[in-house]
Parts: sequence; C-alpha cells; structure tokens
Amino acid sequence: MKLIVRHQTVYRYATCAGRVAMRLKLMPVDTPAQQVLDWQVSINDEPLAGFRPNSYGEMEAIWIRHDRLDHAVIVAEGLVETRESHGVVGHLNSKVDPRYFLRDTRLTRVSDAIAAMACGLPTSDGPLATLHALSAAVSDAVQYRAGVTTSDTCAADAFALGAGVCQDHAQIFIAAARSLGMPARYVSGYLLAGDEEALHETHGWAEAWLPDLGWIGFDPSNRVCVTERYLRVASGLDADEAAPIRGSVTVAGDIWIDADVRIAQAQDGVEERQLQRQQQQSTPPSDSTG
Repeated sequence: MKLIVRHQTVYRYATCAGRVAMRLKLMPVDTPAQQVLDWQVSINDEPLAGFRPNSYGEMEAIWIRHDRLDHAVIVAEGLVETRESHGVVGHLNSKVDPRYFLRDTRLTRVSDAIAAMACGLPTSDGPLATLHALSAAVSDAVQYRAGVTTSDTCAADAFALGAGVCQDHAQIFIAAARSLGMPARYVSGYLLAGDEEALHETHGWAEAWLPDLGWIGFDPSNRVCVTERYLRVASGLDADEAAPIRGSVTVAGDIWIDADVRIAQAQDGVEERQLQRQQQQSTPPSDSTG
C-alpha cells in the first residue's frame, strides 16, 4: 500500500518570538514494514535538510531561529510504501540495547493496579500471546474517550480514570509490559483510518520486544497489531520523547498551535496529482494573531 501524507503544524505568537528552538522527529525511515519513496520537511516554505540519525536509528533535526518571528509553519509530506507484516517491525538499525526500554518515566511508571492487571494475564502460550492478551486487556479496561486526559496525563492516572485516547492506551500497555520484563516503547506516526473516521492528527501506539521477532507493534486503541495502514515515524520511552515536534520559545504573550494531518492511499501514476491536491486543501497561515 502506498500512503501519501501531508502533516502541517502552525505556531502563531501573539508577540514576535525572540528565539525559537525545535527538535523535529518528522522524517520516517525505511523498515521491513515500510519504504520511504519521497519525503520532505519545510519550515516557512524553506526545506529543512539538517536531519541526522539518532541512536534509535531514526531521523531528527534541530531548528533554531534567533530573529523576530510571528509564526512558524512546519510541513512534513511525502509518499511511503507500506507492507503487511502482521505487526512485526523486526530488528531495526538501532545502537540502543532493547533492554534500555525497560526503564520507566513519569508518564509510563507502573501503578499497583496496572501491575495487577499484567500479572493476571495468561502466560502458558508464550510471551507473544501474553502481549496480545495485554493489548486486549488495556482496551477493555480503558474506554476510548477524547477530552478527558491531556498530553501530560500519566499511565497510572489514565488507568485509574478508565478512559483516555491512543496516547493513554499505549503508555498503559508500555508500563504493563515493562512490569513483566518485556521491553516496550512508544511510537508516533500516522494511521490511514476508515472513510467515516478520518484522522486529522498524528497517531500513537506501542512496540514490544521479543528476541526472536524483534519489535512488534500493538495498537490497543484499535485492538490490532499494526498493519500496512500504519506509517511509523519515531519512537521513545514515552509519548513525550517520541513527539514529532518539541521545542522552546522566548516570547511574551500567548502561543496558538494548529495541526492538521491529511493521509490517503495513493494510486500508481497519480501520486503527484494527489499531493498537489492536498497542498491546495491545506490552510495557509493567517497574518492575524487573533
């Protein structure tokens, strides 16, 4: 399957920013489940060419501006061919031992309730079956409900609440898997959803490590292992580390952020036309800050 993506994020500053620094994880890489055919990232219509591989084998860049800035428009767009791998991402080009992903963070620290759920899972059919059971258990325990958690909500609080979004499902899965001694990490990327439930934002899911298979993607929010409809971009110990954009700004006044993701299945021979159509449908930044 070929997926064509346009991800636009607009930052507007009430007062011109004196310094802006951003860490960008917006450049997907080839894996056994995907091949990047064409991809570019730009900021304020200027191509960003400073991407370098990090220790995870993924691409990231730092963008810094010291002059006065009233807005920043970040666009990541391109074409990626994905393959059905039944969730198995495999052994990626990483310099980090998978056991590093047994570490917890504030967002993924296991609670007694999460640990109890994990300990109650069946283990007789092997670790892969346990991971599948864990994904289902998280889905059963935490109802998908938007607006009840934030990006700062930790796994323990979301589990106690019994509701949340994809970030919460993934971080609860990660906390539980680590409590069982299985390395797990957060993944950010894109999902081609059904026609009636088109997503206009990035998506998050989890990966767990098994020595014989490598990394395996689980999406408790949709009760599936990742499929060819998923496009993997970045990973980390939690959602904060795997975030596509993180940064700091020196500015007096409010900051407005508007993000939009357009993703579609491309057809051979019409990729350029589809990309142009998506570009035309995107909303240009307004000169107004109100």
